Amino acid sequence: MNLFLKFIFIFYIGSTAGWIIELFFRRIVHGKWVNPGALIGPYLPIYGFGLCALTGIYLIFADMNLPAWIVIILMGATMTLIEFIGGLSFVNKPVKLWDYSDLWGNYKGIICPLFSLIWTLAGAFYYFFLADFIISKLEWFNQNLSFSFILGLFTGVIIIDFIYSNKTLSKVRKYAKDSGVELRYEELKSHIKEMQKKRHEKYSFLFPFKQSIDLNEYIKKYKKDEKKNNKLKNKANKKKIQK
Repeated sequence: MNLFLKFIFIFYIGSTAGWIIELFFRRIVHGKWVNPGALIGPYLPIYGFGLCALTGIYLIFADMNLPAWIVIILMGATMTLIEFIGGLSFVNKPVKLWDYSDLWGNYKGIICPLFSLIWTLAGAFYYFFLADFIISKLEWFNQNLSFSFILGLFTGVIIIDFIYSNKTLSKVRKYAKDSGVELRYEELKSHIKEMQKKRHEKYSFLFPFKQSIDLNEYIKKYKKDEKKNNKLKNKANKKKIQK
């Protein structure tokens, strides 16, 4: 039971930290504040599982005197595997939570060499700079098990959130399937935000799909914009080839 609580504790840290990283990444790269991921709350489970995996690998192999590079490569491979397993849930489905289709060497748009390299670098950062901090937090938690009450609340909230968000995602998938369009979940949220801004409507950061207009209307507009963007991309590619 104690091991399970430690797992939840690390999962909580990773999920929350991952959400913060993704939130600011989107702000810096795209210039927009968009709630990352498919859930409502400030957590990204894939990062939680990732931190649990990194910590588990570190604890298992740290005392085996293996060269650091072997452990780091194993961490990168494990993170890629987690991303692959998570990505399988939306392969051949009309809604994608992430899409690497435009990146070289990708497999079904869910993993690619570039992000495998990024995960390996993240593993190196964890190994050299974060591991001791995480282990110290585990020791603190071991001496303060009363904090498990907070973890219980966190677990309950994330389960309720998952059920609610899954219903929303199913609704979006149905609309996307009926419209015959492939949706990138994050792009759709940004699209809704832009459309509501034009309509002078208030955008909900936590509940982006709650709006006055039927969701199907947003998806139809998204489809038109996507076709327009694809035409512009094709023209740009033709010009490059001609040069």
